[in-house]
Amino acid sequence: MDTETLIGGRPPIVTVVGHIDHGKSTLLDYIRKTNVVAGEAGGITQHLSAYQATHKNQGGEHLITFLDTPGHAAFAAMRSRGLRVADVAILVVSSEEGVKPQTLEALGLIQEAKIPYVVAFTKMDKPGANLERAKMSLLEHQVFLEGMGGEIPWVAVSSKTGVGVPELLDLILLAAELEGISADASASGRGLVIEAHVDPKRGSTATLIVQDGTLESGEYVVAGSSVAPVRIMENFLGKPIKKAPPGSPIRIVGFSVLPQVGDEWRAVETKREAEGEIAATLRNVRTSDVPGTSDVPEDLVVLPLVIKTDVAGTGEAVLHELALLGKFEKLEVRVVSRAVGAITEGDVRTAGSGKTPGIIIGFNVKFEAPARDLAERLGVTVETFDIIYKLAEWLGAEVEKRRPRDRVEEVLGAAKVLKFFSNVKGRVVMGGRVEEGALNENAEIKIMRRDLELGRGKIVSLQTQKTPVKKVEQGQEFGAQLKLDVEPAPGDRLESFEVKFR
Repeated sequence: MDTETLIGGRPPIVTVVGHIDHGKSTLLDYIRKTNVVAGEAGGITQHLSAYQATHKNQGGEHLITFLDTPGHAAFAAMRSRGLRVADVAILVVSSEEGVKPQTLEALGLIQEAKIPYVVAFTKMDKPGANLERAKMSLLEHQVFLEGMGGEIPWVAVSSKTGVGVPELLDLILLAAELEGISADASASGRGLVIEAHVDPKRGSTATLIVQDGTLESGEYVVAGSSVAPVRIMENFLGKPIKKAPPGSPIRIVGFSVLPQVGDEWRAVETKREAEGEIAATLRNVRTSDVPGTSDVPEDLVVLPLVIKTDVAGTGEAVLHELALLGKFEKLEVRVVSRAVGAITEGDVRTAGSGKTPGIIIGFNVKFEAPARDLAERLGVTVETFDIIYKLAEWLGAEVEKRRPRDRVEEVLGAAKVLKFFSNVKGRVVMGGRVEEGALNENAEIKIMRRDLELGRGKIVSLQTQKTPVKKVEQGQEFGAQLKLDVEPAPGDRLESFEVKFR
């Protein structure tokens, strides 16, 4: 496609955001005439994905680059990264449900990025669709749409029938044109790393967006402290390409180390230039002290956690869910490793090297057989998931289970010792009166003299008026046989208690 048909010399980059299950991916499916939703575990997008589509209107053919972001709360970092690189955003709102929590979060990120946006009311073909109610839900949150006292463009769409989709694409192109985006195709390529993973066969791989300039085969890509020769470069369809013009989503294979998602990248012509860029970056990196075991209080339990994911961005989502667990007294969940790829014996050794056997959680990754055997020997707990909220639920329950408990003795009843009768081989017979609560047969007890604890034991049997009973209530006098190593005296206090861990 000639650059003359592109706005500002490159296609607009559009990020699609909104609440989970409000129809973001389904809308893109219709635009791209493909179906990735059916292949997504749990029916939700769990990776930041990039696509390109062509839209025809009276002005000709227009190329548009789309970034699809997951709607689950855990993927906030992916949404933020997608908006950081975008020219225009589509805020997807279900016409059935209206504004939801992630709708507001996405709206806040759009406003923070200071980019124009279009509201797409989806699911208009559904029986429960109510466009006016959905519009009012936005108005309640100070989003003033066109025709309702504001200037925010909107369109009602059906990803099933395609109604409203051409109008949505026209609005995107208009917003991009008004924004005045531009690019210099003759300049050196630069942009943002939006995702990264380790391909078992091909090595460290990253998805990049070319924001400006052109990236060509034979050059070098520098992203932070990572470099890759541009030998294997693919477009969003996975097809090899030799040149990536402005606005292109591309995949580069062969990075020296996995680049950090969110890093800016730039192209240089020679390996020497690339090495010089990395050296400059490393000089500017200030390393922080890594806490060692010496700074751990004696009563603190450190629970090692290893996170293995299919792509780097998903690791951010796991950290997000971990942060939501909050802090526990006497327990620290310490992330000792976070990487991409299969769960290996090395991961198990890392998780199992501390005083407390740790946890490994994997997301969309394999668990190698030798690692499985080693985990059983070292007592390391390993779980793998393909849906983020299931991972979050399991992790919360597992950490709660590992949390050290405080031993608390809850007093169930108290009695005054009125008379001591006998003590035969640790079997004490006494009489008393219940002053608080109740006493039960087989209950744990302790004998108190003023504030001093004399000893502990157990109620063997109870009697009231020479009749055996299982329980004595407040105000009743009783006789009792106790299993006790001390002899109580009149005036002592007998307390019945229950041990709980909180």
